[in-house]
Amino acid sequence: MWRRDAYNISTDRSLLDFAVIHRFISRESYWGLGRSPEFVRKAMAHSALCFGVYHEHGAGRDQVGFARVVSDLTTFGYIADVFVLRDYRGQGLGKWLLCTIMEHPELSAVTRLALFTNTPEFYSGLGFTAFEQTPANVFLTRKL
Repeated sequence: MWRRDAYNISTDRSLLDFAVIHRFISRESYWGLGRSPEFVRKAMAHSALCFGVYHEHGAGRDQVGFARVVSDLTTFGYIADVFVLRDYRGQGLGKWLLCTIMEHPELSAVTRLALFTNTPEFYSGLGFTAFEQTPANVFLTRKL
């Protein structure tokens, strides 16, 4: 578990508040509007790591952010479903979450982390760049 002030980040799945995660992804995200609970549960279950961001306070702990990594934990990782709840933005929690992911010991062998976003400026300060096509490599996707 990683701590900073009244916040912590954990990969302990038993701490995840599924209601918060599903509500944000299915109602507030630009990428997952309308996703069913079953869809979100299956995506989380098949991810190598799930990261929760929590606000600790006198009354307990509230989940305020989330991200997951789909990976073989060896060569490649795909970061997905990254969010911090609106009331908690502007405090550096999102950047802290991404730094925690990039420094996680189980991802230390991974040579490439990828993600898709419509906010590339957020990630550029963390070392992410737009993938450049070279004669030897072309990053392809297929939307089904």
